[in-house]
Amino acid sequence: MDITPAHTPVLREQVLELLAPRGRSVLVDCTIGLGGHAEAMLAAAGEQAQLIGIDVDEDNLRLARQRLERFGRRVRLFQANFAELTEVLSVAAVQKVDAVLADLGIASSQLDDPQRGLSFSSPGPLDMRLDMRMERTAADFVNSLPEEKLADLIYLYGEERFSRRIARAIVAARRTARIERTDELSRIVSCAIPRPAASARRGVHPATRTFQALRIAVNEELSKLEYLLSVLPEVLAVGGRAAIISFHSLEDRRVKQSFAAWTQQGQARLLTRKPVIPSAQEAAENPRSRSAKLRAIEKVA
Repeated sequence: MDITPAHTPVLREQVLELLAPRGRSVLVDCTIGLGGHAEAMLAAAGEQAQLIGIDVDEDNLRLARQRLERFGRRVRLFQANFAELTEVLSVAAVQKVDAVLADLGIASSQLDDPQRGLSFSSPGPLDMRLDMRMERTAADFVNSLPEEKLADLIYLYGEERFSRRIARAIVAARRTARIERTDELSRIVSCAIPRPAASARRGVHPATRTFQALRIAVNEELSKLEYLLSVLPEVLAVGGRAAIISFHSLEDRRVKQSFAAWTQQGQARLLTRKPVIPSAQEAAENPRSRSAKLRAIEKVA
């Protein structure tokens, strides 16, 4: 019985067009999630292609394995972070790859699980770990960081201009009791932002940027993205292609700068002069795709 959740991969057709998997022998999905992109890549690549799938989430890997079962031994899955790409390839006895995809978004199954604590929409523990092997949760950050460092974190990773007010409110609240749940933090943040400013955000929840900042910090997302970007030129074969889908400016800026640097150094050519974004139809059908930006490069000799 198929128990895989409904899953619509973001920018699927554009990813296939840019990575051009047909005829390629080794494909890598660095964030395999529920396997939607991987399934499309394998179906388009032909019967000789193999895929290496990576994800930090054990549940994602279980569901991806079910989705990709029909491809048999052509698929190898690893529980790891994409910052461990070179180690995974070493274990898989692969030196160079022909296509790499990294979708930096959070799977809907993770966002919709209250026990993950990734969303302010449903009450749950203030966790936010994508890899449950990591030690520190969002609650640890919220309850232990000094006010100034907490404000800096919210400003740098959430680009939240009311970060000082929010940090002050958090510190005042935790003096009474430890902040342990998403709804508690959401309420504190919402009260800290002036009502006119919150209303001006046009449907964006006041806690969105603070939750983003904490998730990035807990999972060390930006440092791990920078490491992935640093090793891509090394692992791509000549003619190999890499595509990265980002969901906020902090990620996209790093991808854009790295791709531009490789192009200037003669290591790669840009396949996307500007980021590819979802069509109006895709954004309407899958609202979580609205902020997606896809960039791609091809390695040259």
